[in-house]
Amino acid sequence: MENAKTDWYKLAKEETLDSPALIVDLSRAKSNIEKAIKCVGDAARLRPHVKTNKSVEGCRLMMQAGIDKFKCATIAEAEMLLLAGAKDILLAYQPVGPKQRRWATMLKEHPEVKWACLVDHKQVAEELNGWGDRISQPINVYIDINAGTNRTGITPDEKALSLSKHCISLPYLKLKGFHMYDGHLRDEDWEARKKKCDTAFQPLHDIWAQLRKQEPNLEMIAGGSTTFSIHALRVDVICAPGTFIYWDAGYQQILKELDFEPAAAVVCRVISMPSEGFLCVDLGHKSIAPENPIYNRVYFQNAGKLTPVSQSEEHLVLKIEDRTTYQIGQVLYGIPHHICPTVSMYDRVHVMENGEILEEWKTIARDKIINF
Repeated sequence: MENAKTDWYKLAKEETLDSPALIVDLSRAKSNIEKAIKCVGDAARLRPHVKTNKSVEGCRLMMQAGIDKFKCATIAEAEMLLLAGAKDILLAYQPVGPKQRRWATMLKEHPEVKWACLVDHKQVAEELNGWGDRISQPINVYIDINAGTNRTGITPDEKALSLSKHCISLPYLKLKGFHMYDGHLRDEDWEARKKKCDTAFQPLHDIWAQLRKQEPNLEMIAGGSTTFSIHALRVDVICAPGTFIYWDAGYQQILKELDFEPAAAVVCRVISMPSEGFLCVDLGHKSIAPENPIYNRVYFQNAGKLTPVSQSEEHLVLKIEDRTTYQIGQVLYGIPHHICPTVSMYDRVHVMENGEILEEWKTIARDKIINF
């Protein structure tokens, strides 16, 4: 299954693909899915996040491998999962405002699907309970735990225990379990990362164990990509990585215990050689995730040393050591440092195998509303 070629990204007919573009190697994506399942031992222990691929076809690729539960961050991603045929969907987000109406409407219109969302506050729990009353069906929720990201969630102490009991008491809420994301743990040393992960997980485990005496079916969903290999060791925990399907250079650098391989690459071209020692490619802010420092956004695979010096919406200027090795129109391939937001910049990905483009997958969930 693995594509062992070092130039796996290279297209046989470069001249037929306009740039910038995003390509995905099908063999590598399939191999990454198989490796994720092998890591946990059973596809039933996976609830992958679909924020990376954002495509119906990418989700179906995981379904074909035996994965039947998914996690998403937006209602549009949930709509995409419906289109893919998924039957167990977790919105890993606490819906507030108009999102509550959209969420309740989806639940009412698609009772064949197991739906759930996150909650970390009594106010939202009561609001969702009200929506459950309106649609005459209970709304499944997981308590969102703050494991140290200080992004969302509630601390794993008496506050989480109190919120859990409150959710259980509400007639139109059904507490399904706990959700913990600890993606801020990024130590390259696995033992150091594991120690921090275990420390953060223990108080939540204690609450979970206490509540399961009365609610034995409560689940635990824990981790993302950075702690995947750690939570995979906990046999009663469901793991929720996302990036593995395409992988990227950023995680490859720090998560050396995982053997996923980059399956996606950006394709760009040299469009100008404005002065001695510099060239410009058509890979601007709109075509590669720009949140990292300029030298830490893309890594070119089929070129010598290229040093990024500036980037704008449509241009990336690179300092070169030997101008004679480059020419206008030359195709360069790069591995993104962060693939997830890079995917969002392309309306489609070109799926290839052995250098041949097979099909296009529309990045449908980059939209905020699909309204299928």
